[in-house]
Amino acid sequence: MTGGLRLTSRILLFDRDGNVLLFLTKAPDTSGISRWLTPGGGVDPGENHEQAAVRELFEETGLRVESVGEPVWSSDFEVEWDAADHSSGHAEFYVLTVDRFEPSDANWTDEEKVDVLEARWWSPDDLEITTEPYEPLELPAVVRRNIPTEGAS
Repeated sequence: MTGGLRLTSRILLFDRDGNVLLFLTKAPDTSGISRWLTPGGGVDPGENHEQAAVRELFEETGLRVESVGEPVWSSDFEVEWDAADHSSGHAEFYVLTVDRFEPSDANWTDEEKVDVLEARWWSPDDLEITTEPYEPLELPAVVRRNIPTEGAS
């Protein structure tokens, strides 16, 4: 692993019933361990966090939006995966509520086509009781704090 900080943007994408979309992905590690993550990814050169969130949302789900608003939570973390190209990260999380849809893989990178194993809409209750791994560890609490109120858009 090489050193360095990776900036990322992640989206808590809720449907109108308060379920959140997560992707089961293989870790960037020789272990191949999988875990559930929100849509999102790295901030490209010249982008800010919101621009990256909008782009990543389109690339990973096919959903095109103009804005994801202001971040609702951020997380600084150490990267422990042995094949990662960075040693630490900073993630900004955004919230968006949409009608439930089936994510499209039409804009996935070659790596995503290999690493993304499944997409699922999770209820906050199911996320809190699952024994399946997810990241970040605070995800159930962050989801619970940001469940949209009825009529959100």
